[in-house]
Amino acid sequence: MEVDTRNKFGKHQITVIELPMMDKRKYVPLTMLSGFAIRGMLYPLTLIKTRIQIQKHKAVYSGTFDAFVKIHHFEGIKGLYRGFWINNLNVVPQMCYIGTYETVRIYLSDHSYLSSSQTRSFISGFCASMVSQSFVVPIDVISQYLMMMGLGTGSKKSVISHIDTLQLPQNVRASKIGALSAVIHAVYKRDGLRGFWKGYLASLSVYAPNSALWWFFYDTYCGLISSAAPVWVPRLVLQCIAGPLGGMTCALLTNPLDIIRARIQVERKSFMPTAQQLWKEEHLGIFTKGLTARLITTVAFSFFIILGYESIKRLSLLEEYKHKVRW
Repeated sequence: MEVDTRNKFGKHQITVIELPMMDKRKYVPLTMLSGFAIRGMLYPLTLIKTRIQIQKHKAVYSGTFDAFVKIHHFEGIKGLYRGFWINNLNVVPQMCYIGTYETVRIYLSDHSYLSSSQTRSFISGFCASMVSQSFVVPIDVISQYLMMMGLGTGSKKSVISHIDTLQLPQNVRASKIGALSAVIHAVYKRDGLRGFWKGYLASLSVYAPNSALWWFFYDTYCGLISSAAPVWVPRLVLQCIAGPLGGMTCALLTNPLDIIRARIQVERKSFMPTAQQLWKEEHLGIFTKGLTARLITTVAFSFFIILGYESIKRLSLLEEYKHKVRW
């Protein structure tokens, strides 16, 4: 556990709430509910980001706002939620992720000589992503195909011919259940079970470092902001500022890898040919392609995830720790 022994609040105070301090009967269901709610609010941003990353140059959308307007105009609200329900299955690996992060962090605190909270956060975040990606990738592969089904609506077929690798009939695309079943069948028929883990190594190369860096920067920013903020500012407010700052930093550092990951999973190519093709298409634009949408998504997700995560931890505290935690 992290404790300030003589801090500016004038008493012993827990700054990081660890898993053993919480009532799991509250913590687990509230965390799952929070995950569903956040995905419901922010899913359209994820869909827009994915479509912008996959398109060539600006063949369909010129930017984030243009994508939102066109999708809403040609496909309606449901177009912004293509693949939403299958994507929500990620709440299961989300719980694996949080459980791994908390467990590794406690283990490092109790059984290692690592005194730096940031280092423990970095290692725990990396391990959590390694565990969860085994479950996340198949869900991402399927949901990304569903997301792409509306790409190019209102545009010439030629601009998306490189993306439409499944070649599903239009009547199947229009059906929610039919589309899901058809995507699963087509991926399995074409690549077998391996097809559902297409881009697994690329996902690890993006999400494991991203997760490690996110927790590292979150912990770092929390410390910096807390030391500069007035005593009366609630700690939850400081954490909700640190989260988006950490997310922005990670998004800027890992954006090219995220584009490559998305392309691999949809276009079915290996890492180097995908990277070379992207460089041929975009050149230095690979560093900024879809970046606005990714920054908006990352900042929004980081804010709401930390707001939910830290609030739920406080609400789930066992009675003996409640007086030691500052809201």
